[in-house]
Amino acid sequence: MIIEHIKASELNTNKWTGGTTTQLAIYPKNAEYRKLNFQFRISTATVETQESVFTKLPGISRKLMILAGEIKIDHKNQYSKTLKKFEQDEFSGNWDTKSYGKATDFNLMTKENTKGDIEAIILNKNKEFQHTIVADYYSIYVYTGKINISIRNKIYELYDGDILLLMPEDYEKDLILMTKEKSEVIFSKVFFN
Repeated sequence: MIIEHIKASELNTNKWTGGTTTQLAIYPKNAEYRKLNFQFRISTATVETQESVFTKLPGISRKLMILAGEIKIDHKNQYSKTLKKFEQDEFSGNWDTKSYGKATDFNLMTKENTKGDIEAIILNKNKEFQHTIVADYYSIYVYTGKINISIRNKIYELYDGDILLLMPEDYEKDLILMTKEKSEVIFSKVFFN
């Protein structure tokens, strides 16, 4: 299993027209977001203006989950919906999309035969949580809190904004998460077809 622990202080944050964005992971590692030559990208973003226009990303499937705040997302000629904390939307990067409201969000972008899912879990203090990896690529992002993750008898300590990236060599690898304080954790699963 390939394991990479990235601390919040090691992540790059850039500006976009509506706020900031922080890339958490990109695959392959030498891919560049601007060139759209990735299979998938995981990021967080802040929406700091009341009205924002999403960058068009042809050929990209997007999943967006609200971490804080609330937005109304409007996909022209498709549908609109309001998203609150931990609610999500899936849409085509080719759509004309605007959002109204201020928020922090979590994004998973996939391309071609790559598919993915995101899930938020709230874990109470001093709780143990066993989780089985059933994906080709897996990430655990600590939005708030502090957790220890035990993998193959090694402990990884994650704080607010840290991410653990995993590429299992085979399926059904068990993880044990132990919370040190109440924590909000986002799991991402990516499958290569």
